[in-house]
Amino acid sequence: MEKFNCSRNSESGFSLVEVMVATGILATALVSLAQLFAIATASNMSARNSGTAMIYAEQKIEQLRGLSYTLDSSGLPVTDSTTDTSVYPPAATGGTGLSPSTDNTLQSNTDGYVDYLDTIGRSLGGGETIPDGAAFIRRWSVEPLPTNPNNVIIIQVLVTRSRDRGTGDLGSVARGADEARLMTIRSRKVQ
Repeated sequence: MEKFNCSRNSESGFSLVEVMVATGILATALVSLAQLFAIATASNMSARNSGTAMIYAEQKIEQLRGLSYTLDSSGLPVTDSTTDTSVYPPAATGGTGLSPSTDNTLQSNTDGYVDYLDTIGRSLGGGETIPDGAAFIRRWSVEPLPTNPNNVIIIQVLVTRSRDRGTGDLGSVARGADEARLMTIRSRKVQ
């Protein structure tokens, strides 16, 4: 009769080394997941801010397009040059309307070509000094089209967060993250 030889070498289970390796892999995955969560949150905030800035830029473009820039019945140009669009509701006098702006109104806060908005889009007025509570700076320029300066203007609006743009305010006014820049052309029409 043969005896059955039972050996302990065939036992299965996890060794301490296997558990440590699995724990290390799990910890690495959790850290990577946390980093992805942080990146996704930052991307969502940037998209939200860009979308909000785009809405504010569209509002200003429409407000400026609503000002008079026509030809009267005798063919003479009529341009609104007094409406103050840096306040809401716009004031009939005290502003620049569609008067041509200086060269740097998109780079710096220029009176008559800038207004400030709080976090929910309420106007805080204009001026060169940023008021307390401003979340967005909305700058615009009005320039005559070089090929037809008496009858066509270019309107540009740049909306930025209320913070230092660094080199973004020097020279080029390219749109940065969390910002919106819109441009439209307006020509005179007979009333």
